[in-house]
Amino acid sequence: MGVILFQEPMTPSIYADILLRIEVALSAAREVFARFTPGAIETDYKIGRDPVTEADRAIDAVMRRNLLRDGEGWLSEESADDLSRLDKKRVWIVDPLDGTREFVAGIPEFCVSIGFVEDGRPVAGGICNPATSETIIGAIDVGITYNGKPAHPSQRPVLKGSLILASRSEIKRGEWQQFQNGEYQVRPMGSVAYKLALVAAGKADVTFTLTPKNEWDVAAGAALVQSAGGFVAALDNAPLRCNNRDPLLLGLLASGPRLKDQLLALVRHHVPTA
Repeated sequence: MGVILFQEPMTPSIYADILLRIEVALSAAREVFARFTPGAIETDYKIGRDPVTEADRAIDAVMRRNLLRDGEGWLSEESADDLSRLDKKRVWIVDPLDGTREFVAGIPEFCVSIGFVEDGRPVAGGICNPATSETIIGAIDVGITYNGKPAHPSQRPVLKGSLILASRSEIKRGEWQQFQNGEYQVRPMGSVAYKLALVAAGKADVTFTLTPKNEWDVAAGAALVQSAGGFVAALDNAPLRCNNRDPLLLGLLASGPRLKDQLLALVRHHVPTA
């Protein structure tokens, strides 16, 4: 099963069983990834030209097997959504392979993303990037670990000099032109879940997207940022709520806790209005 990466905290988490299941599922996903070579895998395309690979489907199956229990809901990019999850208090929201485009291209910016939602609130999550050997796991009551060691978000107090992780696709489409000349570094990167996890672990200061994302893109990463003590919110600064009938969200903001107000000011004029 591999090395257990989440070290049990001094105070046991009320989500201890959930964290264990996340560990086991990520370990199983890494075993699946070992059968594939990034950049050399056959690719199909869904409606809308989103790529999907055999790895996506295989990881979805092992995650469902290791995570889901009776009475819990399930929402995955690679599973049919039968909406029975709407009646469930506890719901798994997962993306078996977030950053499939990067995986297909052989760019090491993809991950398995597992989010656990209770009453609509992301409360636990885990991601692993097998290409970089990074695993980040946590829950709202105990914080997070990065490769088994406690981790915390950036405590930087100003945006000047900060590292902002931006969507590689959004930059290519020109959607970040208005942010390119600030006193901060903008780094393009795939996988929104991976970007959020890196912010949670203090490997970057900020990430945000003004482009709609699905819940499976952000639930795990948002849970990790919140669990670590960082700031995460919808574009209108409302708390992120998941397990909606329509899983498409307008966008997301995330940063270290001391950058909240400056991040909100930075994007204020670029947030869509009703």
